[in-house]
Amino acid sequence: MSKQKKDISQAAAAEVLHDSDFADYDSKRKNRSRYMSLGSEGRRRQRVLIHGAAFVITVDDKEKLQLWPDHSVYIVNGKIKEVFPADKGRIPVSDIDLIYDASKRGGIIISPGFVNAHSHPPMYLLRSSMMLDKGNVVEQVAKMARLEGKMTDEDFFLGALGDFTEEQKNGITTTLSHYGVFDPVEEAAKASQQNVINAISAVSNSHPENTPALVEKILRRKNSYFTKPAIAVHYLHKASPAQLAKIKQLVKKHRVLFTMHAAESEEWVQENVEKFGERTVETLERLGLASSQVLLSHCVHLSGREIDLIKKYKIGVVHLPTSNKLHKSGEFDFVEFVKRGAADQVCLGTDSVISKNSLDLLSEALQTRITHLHKHRVLYEDLFRMVTSQAAKILKLGKVGKILPGYQADIAFWKLKDRGFLPYNEKEPLSLVGNMITHGGRNIRDLMIKGEFIISNRVHNLVNESALLVKLQEAHMALRKRIGK
Repeated sequence: MSKQKKDISQAAAAEVLHDSDFADYDSKRKNRSRYMSLGSEGRRRQRVLIHGAAFVITVDDKEKLQLWPDHSVYIVNGKIKEVFPADKGRIPVSDIDLIYDASKRGGIIISPGFVNAHSHPPMYLLRSSMMLDKGNVVEQVAKMARLEGKMTDEDFFLGALGDFTEEQKNGITTTLSHYGVFDPVEEAAKASQQNVINAISAVSNSHPENTPALVEKILRRKNSYFTKPAIAVHYLHKASPAQLAKIKQLVKKHRVLFTMHAAESEEWVQENVEKFGERTVETLERLGLASSQVLLSHCVHLSGREIDLIKKYKIGVVHLPTSNKLHKSGEFDFVEFVKRGAADQVCLGTDSVISKNSLDLLSEALQTRITHLHKHRVLYEDLFRMVTSQAAKILKLGKVGKILPGYQADIAFWKLKDRGFLPYNEKEPLSLVGNMITHGGRNIRDLMIKGEFIISNRVHNLVNESALLVKLQEAHMALRKRIGK
């Protein structure tokens, strides 16, 4: 990050961030009775016991959905060490820094934090800027590029911070950001402590100055960032053969993800055919870019052969049913993915606030079920995997997306006594997952990322959300003024 850009982000951050000094950890949780701090005042809480969760919802080692009643989870240094029945396991008090009592007042359900496989976080600032019922997706993308061309680095930072904090309120702990700027997304992720795959566009509609050389400079320092760098292009046909050859080299050398929008409209499919003589996934194969390092979003107008190639090369696919519907893009052919054995390569994403009413994955899972119900019933357990363990596997996140020993402690806490969960069939506790997706678990009560409570009792511990909303509104109106609206 340049000195100027860093100063801009720091100035913006200073007004919206809480003091992150953990010496104030206990006072921040005053009157929040589920939390019991042990040990010395101000000690960083590295050993956490979540005691007596009403249910732990997770996918097990065999990828089977499980609901374990009355279980506890012991976390050490950001990793899950033990998961055990609350009445059988016992952790010595001397080995605990913080107890979270999940058994009180009707109980708490815990689930893995969700994985959002496709988003454009800085675009959060553009909420209310477009009328989605006018124009087609091509016209809308052109309008977005004009708006984004007037945004500043501070705008990008504030937008990304708004996006990440809204995602966190909906239980999302990991986000893939596909965008034309890197540093503001890096700073927003650091400020909110969101896990972020930061895919910087090497060929961009909104940032035409971006090049593979710019991306290469970032990748050379990939281990020095808070976020995990990756490569993006807006569409394959927007890139030259030379640019794609360079991207292939970078993907192989740095072992990073390469993501793009694919076959979102018939027009863009045809543009790929006109430029390369074949459809998108066929071009990827011919250029040697087809691999499990590739992630394709939307994928509405794929041919059967392209789906077969996706299966063959283990290419990841992000389904975005709400965005596809709002932008009149068409319908993703989930049935063909099932028939051709590629359904386990599909995960879900929110896209941006331009393309979705709320940045949550539960409603996206429900929209997936509704969209395809006339042809295929997508099971609730499959939908749950698509936003947790399956997404983590596709994005190559390692030990993420499950509540099991050895996994990163990214955990969402939900009140059981909530209209989104109750009533449910006690003889079939899996019905809770159906309720969670169909009726929504509302906003999470608490959220943990890497063993730290980022949200407690619905209050963000790092970001002053009230101040952030004021800054977002000011920045939004300033942007409108710059474009004369």
